[in-house]
Amino acid sequence: MNRRVLLGIACLFCCWSLTNPTKLSAADKPNIVLIYADDVGFGDVSCNGSASFQTPNIDRIAREGVRMTDAHCPAATCTPSRYAMLTGQYAFRQKGTGVLPGNANLILKPGSTNMASLLKSTGYATGVVGKWHLGLGDGKVDWNREIKPNPNDIGFDYHFLIPATGDRVPCVYVEQGRVVDLDPADPIEVSYQGRIGNQASGADSKDQLKMKWSHGHDQTIVNGISRIGWMTGGTRSRWIDEDMADVITSKALRFMDENAKRPFFLYFSTHDIHVPRVPHSRFVNKSGTGPRGDAMLQLDWCVGEVLSKLDKLRLSDNTLVIFSSDNGPVLDDGYVDEANEKLGKHDPNGIYRAGKYSMYEGGTRVPMLVRWPARISAGQVSNALFGQIDLARSFASMVNATVPDGAFPDGRDELDTLLGKDVQGRPHLVHEAGGLALRVASWKFIPSSKVREGLGPWTTNAMDAPGALFDLANDPNEQKNIASEHPEKILEMQMLLKSIRERN
Repeated sequence: MNRRVLLGIACLFCCWSLTNPTKLSAADKPNIVLIYADDVGFGDVSCNGSASFQTPNIDRIAREGVRMTDAHCPAATCTPSRYAMLTGQYAFRQKGTGVLPGNANLILKPGSTNMASLLKSTGYATGVVGKWHLGLGDGKVDWNREIKPNPNDIGFDYHFLIPATGDRVPCVYVEQGRVVDLDPADPIEVSYQGRIGNQASGADSKDQLKMKWSHGHDQTIVNGISRIGWMTGGTRSRWIDEDMADVITSKALRFMDENAKRPFFLYFSTHDIHVPRVPHSRFVNKSGTGPRGDAMLQLDWCVGEVLSKLDKLRLSDNTLVIFSSDNGPVLDDGYVDEANEKLGKHDPNGIYRAGKYSMYEGGTRVPMLVRWPARISAGQVSNALFGQIDLARSFASMVNATVPDGAFPDGRDELDTLLGKDVQGRPHLVHEAGGLALRVASWKFIPSSKVREGLGPWTTNAMDAPGALFDLANDPNEQKNIASEHPEKILEMQMLLKSIRERN
């Protein structure tokens, strides 16, 4: 070919690249860092209006990218949200995806496609660090041997886990299938069926507790805090809550260091601000709102460490960073940590009603901030409807990966929405919280059911037939049920929800 022909081809390629900015060649694949916080409400980050304390590192993501105002986790509790986000399948379709005990088996099956396995198949290094809560092993879990299957069997190259939640036993870290720093002479036993061992519990030894329980957290005492479930042994391996954020953040940073020369996917799943809220002394009494606010400052520090590491590795420009949460906010969730008493004027869910466990908007409308300097213009605000259920399929689109038949069945390719280019977003979205609610544009339908109200302690609202209909464009706080005024809209949404529920 002569130079003129080659120049023409190059120009055509450049034009195609400019008009298809989110479809990437292998060499241009971005790193992906998904920071998934726990129990963080829409209003808990200062870029969404929190005036009680500041979250400058989290705000940096918004300032340098897109702040989404109508983004949702799939469910109002943790396990179903995490399952649905990774699999692109609503959790209600799969039995056993409710909030899991700490000794549950792995609910993502080896051989099935999920976010990590798909990205790994395209050449990504894949890692998960932090809270897992999707089960481990198959059958009775032996915590004293290699635990299989584990995240490495479903697409992750590396894992360092809090197996379930901070308030559930076993209170140990698991790295690459093994309990960290386990003493074979002090084997671990775990039970959720009945008490084991003769050690003190939170129910009978409150004088040994440095944080009192309010409800449901009165069993094995670890680090002066009583938990859900029974555990013996593993004394040397038990975590110290105050060090947890430092420990998992250091593992996340190491993963980025070790994979800096290839595309990587890091699922950094923080414990903060889930109970028990026991932040490091660096953050204690710094928020003015008690341990819950202090834990938010600690979470913001974790985010800052991740962003700084990307800067130091010179990876920030071509790294997609997402910050979001697994469900809405909660105050008293089992421990006496003054979350209610020291709340002051802070609104954890902003203007939205209720929070964790609820079918109201506060249950799933969570902060979602997206940054990718190479592809996203800074300082955007998107009001488009977006669901984390779409992340897996959107990532697949971004890296030009072929999605196997049957994978991500409820997910959509919403890459343009994620990157701030589509102002409408997905046409409808299911919201799971015991029952199922439905969003269609600004309409919100909650079928006849019992609905959790508040941020803890809770009350329950009974929705009489046919349920509740809200126009969020005019009533974002869901105060005026207009079901009786729009029977045709109720019927339309009932039929759509039925068809979604019954779809295989």
